[in-house]
Amino acid sequence: MTNEHSVVLQDVRRVYGRGSNAVTALDGVSISFGRGTFTAVMGPSGSGKSTFLHCAAGLDRPTSGSVLIDGQPLAGMRERQLTELRRERIGFVFQSFNLLPALTVWQNVVLPQELDGRRPNKAAVREVLERVGLSDKQKNRPGELSGGQQQRVAIARALVARPAVIFADEPTGALDTQTAADVLELLREPVRTQGQTVVMVTHDPVAASYADQVVFLADGRLAGNLIAPTAEQVADRMTHLGARGKLAVAG
Repeated sequence: MTNEHSVVLQDVRRVYGRGSNAVTALDGVSISFGRGTFTAVMGPSGSGKSTFLHCAAGLDRPTSGSVLIDGQPLAGMRERQLTELRRERIGFVFQSFNLLPALTVWQNVVLPQELDGRRPNKAAVREVLERVGLSDKQKNRPGELSGGQQQRVAIARALVARPAVIFADEPTGALDTQTAADVLELLREPVRTQGQTVVMVTHDPVAASYADQVVFLADGRLAGNLIAPTAEQVADRMTHLGARGKLAVAG
């Protein structure tokens, strides 16, 4: 399994707090993401989406269960080892872009590699900036770019090291419809051409329709999936999940 999958979660639980104050954010989640696939993760508010992403990406440690990234188990890794793994094998794209305003586009893209003590491959950086349409903006700073262009910088930063998996957390949440579509196409491109894996948390059915499949969470548990989803199918499933949650609260 580990040779065919970039990300594997096995019976992952995440509990916050203790005793009567304990809150179970993830409750025994087991799922794998194959290489060269694009998956959207969706669910109602409080379903565990953010916790799922943080545990899967090694940003948070599960209370129990195991997570493997590119065949490497995260359990037992020290924080420094986890940091190195994230820099080498994982790319991140967030709604807030997470760019350093004092650095140029080029400097923001190569920053993770430089922090890791590696010399950036200039040809690879130029190539990825061309792929995201920013070859003429490499000397600009984030404040001189539109929101869509800033998100493209974040995608270039995630792509340049050719990680096994890219985690995206609401990557189109702050973008207009056309810019969001462009960004989603950019996320889909390395899946098709490089065999990379993309796992995207989103609340937007249209964004989810760009994925190969949608995985649904509810109350910290897997609640089904859709293959080759349409926006209408995703919206309908989300409506049912939301209604189920309201009935559970009422009961």
